[in-house]
Amino acid sequence: MFALDKVQSALKEFGFDGWLLYDFRGSNKLARRILDFSSAALVTRRLYYMVPAEGAPTKLVHRIEPGVLDHLPGNKRVYLRWQQLEEEVAGLVRGMKRVAMEYSSRNAIPYVSKVDAGTVEVLRGAGVEVCSSADLIQYFEATLSEEQILSHLAAEKLTTAAFSMCWKMIAEGVRAGKPCTETQIQQAILNHFDKHDLIPEYPPIVAAGPHSGDPHFEPTPDTDSPIEDGDFVLIDLWAKLSTPKAIFSDITRVGYVGRTVPAKYTQIFDIVAAARAAAVNLVRTRFSEGKPLRGWEVDDAARNVVERAGYGKYFVHRTGHSIGVDIHGSGANMDNLETHDDRLVLPNTLFSIEPGIYLEDFGVHLEVNVYVDRTGVVHITGGVQEAVVPILE
Repeated sequence: MFALDKVQSALKEFGFDGWLLYDFRGSNKLARRILDFSSAALVTRRLYYMVPAEGAPTKLVHRIEPGVLDHLPGNKRVYLRWQQLEEEVAGLVRGMKRVAMEYSSRNAIPYVSKVDAGTVEVLRGAGVEVCSSADLIQYFEATLSEEQILSHLAAEKLTTAAFSMCWKMIAEGVRAGKPCTETQIQQAILNHFDKHDLIPEYPPIVAAGPHSGDPHFEPTPDTDSPIEDGDFVLIDLWAKLSTPKAIFSDITRVGYVGRTVPAKYTQIFDIVAAARAAAVNLVRTRFSEGKPLRGWEVDDAARNVVERAGYGKYFVHRTGHSIGVDIHGSGANMDNLETHDDRLVLPNTLFSIEPGIYLEDFGVHLEVNVYVDRTGVVHITGGVQEAVVPILE
């Protein structure tokens, strides 16, 4: 439910004069969710909802669909002609200097860039500075309730349990002379999720040998390989409870089919683990000191470790992503590679930290989930893998 008092409090906290939420035919799903606006609602004309930092909101709707925002508080204005629309939009922001919209300068954060350039031009023509609502969006979309955190922790226990099952299944297959394939392990994970009423969104990654060096390898009947003695194995899995507004758990671990892990795997594992620790330590330090932290800084902390070790070019993705009701949530990503994510890392948010090094013959990718509670205490969920699992031990 749309909470006007919370929105206006956030506007003051972030220094905005107002938030102009705009949508045309479902082009701005973020605005629709903030406004508690059904994705199934038939809306064919442009609509605007201006929330000032103080005072009553204003709705601007077309004469054909005058009741489309009636579930929200505020005054209503109705337009018909395009000339009138531009006049009314200018009126919505009159007297304001900084207005938030789902916009990102230079499309730096594409996840929140939902407002078209032409609409931004109209606002700028009215004399206001259009600012990104990225931190506002995550304040309302990515911060989690106690119930949601409990759902994440419940999912975490069940996703973590899947790894022991997988290592055992791989070991038994090798010892019996009938090695499991990547797709068989993948299916076993999906069966485990189904048994415990978990929703994975899409299938997990099970990658053996050179396949583990592909960050987004997807085992299929055409690419499937047996997992044999001497293979390095990477498993990346994710799932959430089937209850409403449940939150994902997303974990990655690695193992070696043998009793003693060769040094070449341990060497790369240790670098990735050190990168993971550097990122986690930065989060803990900033919150313990009460200082702001932005997503790109967490990425830098991990990436610097990998680069100093000489493997920078093999770390080919961001350090982490927001986690929510979707596996990739609407909050800050730990990213200074694919994007320069300058969104704040906020209390009551959940995200992954998952550095990786991907070589030609194998890859190491370690993923934990990080939850910063409302007091700023940092919690690691999913367990911290400290060494490559010797699967045949």
